[in-house]
Amino acid sequence: MKKQWMLGLIASLLLSTPLFAQQAFTTGTDYEVINPAVKTDNPGKIVVTEMFWYGCPHCFRFEPYVEQWAANLPDGVVFEQVPSILNPHWSDHARTYYTLKLMGELEHHGDNSIHRKLFDAIHIKRKRLDKADVIAKFIGEQGIDEDKFRQTYSSFQVDALLRKNLKKERKYGHNGVPAIIVNGKYLTSASMAGSNERLLQVVDYLVAGELSQ
Repeated sequence: MKKQWMLGLIASLLLSTPLFAQQAFTTGTDYEVINPAVKTDNPGKIVVTEMFWYGCPHCFRFEPYVEQWAANLPDGVVFEQVPSILNPHWSDHARTYYTLKLMGELEHHGDNSIHRKLFDAIHIKRKRLDKADVIAKFIGEQGIDEDKFRQTYSSFQVDALLRKNLKKERKYGHNGVPAIIVNGKYLTSASMAGSNERLLQVVDYLVAGELSQ
């Protein structure tokens, strides 16, 4: 699977003339090296991390791209989404994400997932999901146990995840979202790459480099 994925990536580079001309993406332009590298939670795998915020319109537009990309990962590569708390005002959304994760509600993907419903509610339906009570009520309206959500939302487990998140995020050195971290070693973003499509090409390039080691 890994070999087939790498051969497919090379083929796509060769068959795409504009991409072939710039396949050697440039450090400092298309991506940055994180020094020192940040340890991942899965040292046996190559971990691709997306830092996001539900209130970010760029993250909302990037979601369909990254969802499709993540569905075709080679063996040895895992993808994780991590809610950013670069801004303290984002903490309610980060807490919401971790609450749903602990409840097992983020195992479903696609348009009907609670993850996508949160994005859609904020960016399409223009709901102001910026307070704990409002968020809990919305979650309950989606058929998820509201009382359990409220209890988990204020739990020690979520507090611990947020603290761990913030400590690690400060080491990445990014100043916005969405940002992609490849194996704790490289940082890239759509603003660096130039577009969502090219961002994922940069990620593939960095992943291929890690797989070749």
